[in-house]
Amino acid sequence: MGIFDRRTSTAPAAAAVNPDLAALTGDYTLDSAHSTIGFVARHAMVTNVKGGFQEFTGTLHLDGSDPSRSTASIDVQMDSISTGSADRDGHLKSADFFRTDEHPTMTFRSTKAEALGGDGYRITGDLTILGTTKPLVIDLEFNGAAKDPFGNERVGFEGTAQILRSDWGLKWNAALETGGVLISDKIKLVFDISAIRKA
Repeated sequence: MGIFDRRTSTAPAAAAVNPDLAALTGDYTLDSAHSTIGFVARHAMVTNVKGGFQEFTGTLHLDGSDPSRSTASIDVQMDSISTGSADRDGHLKSADFFRTDEHPTMTFRSTKAEALGGDGYRITGDLTILGTTKPLVIDLEFNGAAKDPFGNERVGFEGTAQILRSDWGLKWNAALETGGVLISDKIKLVFDISAIRKA
């Protein structure tokens, strides 16, 4: 099964659709308590620093019969950034980076969804940070669907994307004495999503 993949669009769409997905067609709300929107950055050229956002909302529309009609919308509160260091979080919220007082929200709005077999999917959309909107491509894997003990119908996805933060105006850095820079331009985005079907 699956809802968003990675093969080229030259494959026939009908061959990529699993009939079991038809039962999942509907509207879903992201469960932020059981989801992760995170990032990984290279620090000092030698290690990775991981972080994420604690507050976000979002909706999904899944179309199991025609996955290309599936959509996603996510709003992230930038002031909720967390990397495990209060000093680092404060710097990320400052004018050097996200300027959360001026730009409190990061948004993603899908423009295209592709299913190309198996559990893999690809969703393309517009990512807006600091008032700048650029395209973002996310590769996703469908993790399954289940009804939880409280009667909620859930679906799960996990995926990744890579961006250059400078494309969104996030250019602050510091040179290292040994060469290189303190923070990588390339950032890995990480998604682990649990969504509940609306009644």
